[in-house]
Amino acid sequence: MQDTPIAEDSLSDDEPLVFRAELGMPLDRLDKLMAHLIPTHSRNRLQGWIEQGHVLVNGQPGKVRQSVRPGAVVIATPQPAPEDLAFSPEPIAFDVLAQSPHWVVVNKPVGLVTHPGAGNWSGTLLNGLLHRYPELGQIPRAGIVHRLDKDTSGLMVVARTEVAQTSLVRQLQARTMGRQYMAIAHGRMLAKGTVDRPIGRDPRVPVRMSVERPIAAKPAVTHYERQRMGEYMDCNLSQVLCRLETGRTHQIRVHLASLGHPLLGDTLYGGRELGCAKRQMLHAWKLSFEDPASGETITVEAEPPQDMQQVMQEIVWS
Repeated sequence: MQDTPIAEDSLSDDEPLVFRAELGMPLDRLDKLMAHLIPTHSRNRLQGWIEQGHVLVNGQPGKVRQSVRPGAVVIATPQPAPEDLAFSPEPIAFDVLAQSPHWVVVNKPVGLVTHPGAGNWSGTLLNGLLHRYPELGQIPRAGIVHRLDKDTSGLMVVARTEVAQTSLVRQLQARTMGRQYMAIAHGRMLAKGTVDRPIGRDPRVPVRMSVERPIAAKPAVTHYERQRMGEYMDCNLSQVLCRLETGRTHQIRVHLASLGHPLLGDTLYGGRELGCAKRQMLHAWKLSFEDPASGETITVEAEPPQDMQQVMQEIVWS
């Protein structure tokens, strides 16, 4: 029987760990006892093992807050951390609009996270790419060179080789990759304009980005052009095309909100949810880049998803 804390390298995902509870150990709560016995893992992670039924006390599934009697036998089956599964292939639905041996252009659907991270260690576009294109497991970040927000739909280019990835990243850095977005914003916007304001973390709300006293701000430039104006449920709206020079987190959302024109449905930045607009009305509709192999200019377009098309149909355009 193991009755002392164990080393990290002795953990196995296959073999259960067996302990005997003894006086002198924290026996008032099972999670505290587990933290004492396996100090290499956080109590929060061990609580997850308990809640998922991977810790038995005298042969019965344990509970986080239960007391443990001296002499009780505790059996724990170690579980991989969520981040350990982040780069696992998964069958995720997304459309491929164009491809070559060197790159793939995907149309990311609304609600799909681009890359694994805290709170989203699986079920991402990256997991789906690894499932559909196994060779991407040999490419950093599975070939992803730029991202879209979870609730922003549209076009992304993914590299299938390291040479292509280097080329595409350099095009982004040189601002030669063309990325145009279709957006619906509150209010009546000017015919065209440019927002050149650095973006960083909002010092008051960590999940937001900001142009007002931002933390670790980076240069950000967005060009916009109004296509048409209309009215929707007593609100004035503008349909605009936005062209990015840079690719900062939430860039279009933050820049248009800074003009007093937040995106329809974007409650994080002051927009309102109206009708079918239950998320920010933003779609990456056109993408152009230089083929890393041939030098040819590749241009791909994608129509907005159904929810955005429905909103556009219901707006009374002037």
